[in-house]
Amino acid sequence: MRAALVARSGVMFGIVALLGLATAPADVAWAQARPAASAVPALPAAAPAASGDPRTLNLTQLGLNYAIKLRGVSGTVGIPFSVRADELVTAASLRLNYAFSPSLIPALSHLKVSVNDVEVTTLPYGAAEAGKPQTVDIPIDRRLIADFNRINIELVAHYTNECEDPDHSSLWATVDASSALTLNVTPLKVTSDLATLPQPFFDRRDVRRASIPFVFAGASASAASTTAALGAAGIVSSWLGGLAGYRGATFPVTTGELPTAAHAVVFATPESSIAGLTLPAIEGPTLTVVDHPRDPAFKLLLVMGRNAAELTTAASALALNSRAFTGATSTIADLQLPAPRKPHDAPRWISSDRAVMLGELAPGPVFSVSGYTPEVVKVDLLTPPDLFTWRSRGIPLDLHYRYTPRVRPDQSTLNLSVNDTFIGSLPLRAANMASDAWWNVFALKLLPDGSALHSTQLHLPPLAMGSRSQLRMHYYFEQPRTTCTPVLDNVRGGIDPTSTIDVSSFPHYIAMPELAAYANGGFPFSRMADLAETAVVMPDRAERGDIETYLALMGHIGDVTGYPALRVTVGSASNVDQWADKDLLVLGNLKNQPLFTRWAAQMPLRRDPAAAAGPGAEQFHIGTWFEDTLNLIQGSRQREDLPTGTTQMSVFEERTDAVLAGFQSPLRAGRSVVAVMANEASQPALVNALLTPELLQRIQGSMSIVRAAQVSSLLSGETYYVGTLPPFTWLQWNLSRSPLLLAGLVVLVALLGAGVSFSSLQLLARKRLRRQ
Repeated sequence: MRAALVARSGVMFGIVALLGLATAPADVAWAQARPAASAVPALPAAAPAASGDPRTLNLTQLGLNYAIKLRGVSGTVGIPFSVRADELVTAASLRLNYAFSPSLIPALSHLKVSVNDVEVTTLPYGAAEAGKPQTVDIPIDRRLIADFNRINIELVAHYTNECEDPDHSSLWATVDASSALTLNVTPLKVTSDLATLPQPFFDRRDVRRASIPFVFAGASASAASTTAALGAAGIVSSWLGGLAGYRGATFPVTTGELPTAAHAVVFATPESSIAGLTLPAIEGPTLTVVDHPRDPAFKLLLVMGRNAAELTTAASALALNSRAFTGATSTIADLQLPAPRKPHDAPRWISSDRAVMLGELAPGPVFSVSGYTPEVVKVDLLTPPDLFTWRSRGIPLDLHYRYTPRVRPDQSTLNLSVNDTFIGSLPLRAANMASDAWWNVFALKLLPDGSALHSTQLHLPPLAMGSRSQLRMHYYFEQPRTTCTPVLDNVRGGIDPTSTIDVSSFPHYIAMPELAAYANGGFPFSRMADLAETAVVMPDRAERGDIETYLALMGHIGDVTGYPALRVTVGSASNVDQWADKDLLVLGNLKNQPLFTRWAAQMPLRRDPAAAAGPGAEQFHIGTWFEDTLNLIQGSRQREDLPTGTTQMSVFEERTDAVLAGFQSPLRAGRSVVAVMANEASQPALVNALLTPELLQRIQGSMSIVRAAQVSSLLSGETYYVGTLPPFTWLQWNLSRSPLLLAGLVVLVALLGAGVSFSSLQLLARKRLRRQ
């Protein structure tokens, strides 16, 4: 096996080191308890160390944000890592912080460490160090490292020489999350070939947050050229953001010059001037990969066109058909854009038109599990943020599942949850519920492979569902208790990929503003996956921070929808009146974006001129007690989890504060505005909040303040509704939320009843008088 891997590495090029910033320091306990060098077992010699940039990743950075506990006589954990295609690993080592149970037998217990199924070392159990934290540095032969790798740590443990329980509580070892992998890497020159796209600009092997520099022409570029470049960059950043997925993506911006020691994407027209770069002749929409003039180990992707339309065509072709290009240069002769998207049809969302099979939402292998401690089956559910589930039983789930039938009735179950909300347990039945008699009418029908297939209809509770949810299905097989008899680990379970989830019966209707819908689902802009009904309003003199914010937001929406922003409109405040029929994403700060002053009365934050006159401070007054009372009478949205009313705060721009605010468009009712107020100092904190799950969930209501690593949200301002409801549902909804409307309806019905009664009595009186 070793020879095979060595041979493979001989023909491999383009090996990249896994990302990583320096790891956090190991826990103090590990540092204090580290044994002397004499206690560390001898390890096999690795290949000679080579030069390179050391990068250290702890288990948290590798995706395991918890201490690993190995249990049983043969517990195993796998730690995956991968390397980029444009870097070469010259040396590698693993610092392992671990501890053994003090009840094990030294001669029969140890930890085995392997890389890609090749054993690297064995760590024996020592009675003197039993139960204490230990640390060992394990060199790894760089020739064992491929593109995708796995470090396996296996516990071999025994506590007795006689009959032993394989699940005894004394059989354990722990691996602390501060354990770290160090890779020495050096840049590797790759070929200039469009066929490798999106590499090297984005590499799926790299688990770090993607950072892809964008380069624009200098200050000499015309306003029209700059706007065209921004539109094209928005398309490309949304495409790259969709590729980055869970990693997130940022796009550092340089104007008129190239970044150092980095791959970069350059947007250019014939009039563009970028220091150190000579543009080739532009004969139409063109994509070209060239060496970085100052460092040939890095590449530049040139997105070029002779005018705005051609630049947009080049960017669209890149986002739609990146795999179709070959060679260093390609000119797009004719590009037919796909048909405009329909509302709520983003590729990553559960369809609103039909039932969707779970097999469409996750790869096939995740649906099958085995063993008495199986993995959890996880399926990500991305639903349109404006699903109206009021007074419904929940989202229907038609679940088909199979399992190895139990020999006799026990407590085995299939447990279901959404995120951390428990939904229910489904019992796993025995083959014969009553006896082993062949005539037992309760016998379970089995499939040809010996498994039992069951179906059930469930409803996922609306309150547990968000725009981004995860359905978790865990098989619990009760292990038979036997005396000195090995247990045959032959249990299997599986979720049928044809199981369906159906949201097609729900209307689309949502109370706005709701920044949670924007932060988690890109709504309302993502309603059309190609952003055909979105306009981005940039400052007239956009700063670098404004452009970086814009690109990060486009990447974020691309991640949500899984589709590039082919039809987004980009412009400045002077053109905003033309976009009354669009939802507006307004960027800038209080000094360079005039719309924040022009629309101050409609915004959930209101500028106080007297306070703003102070040095460096912008103070806002949010709502009033009168408005809150009026909202209650009218039935406007009230939330106890967010502050409202007479709240006051000051936003100090120089203290890296950023603001997200949502409100109804002053240009047209039913359209929305999301205002993103940040300067160059506060922009990194804002982008980090949108890309960090723990901070993202705090963005909600009508306004969020981002201050360093803190997010504060509140609800204030006018509530409006987007979408439509069936007439009867609309009446029920409005009556349920508005005491004033309900009282008015009661009075109206009473008046009508009184009028009908009065008229009837008058008619009867006239008839009686005629008879007299």
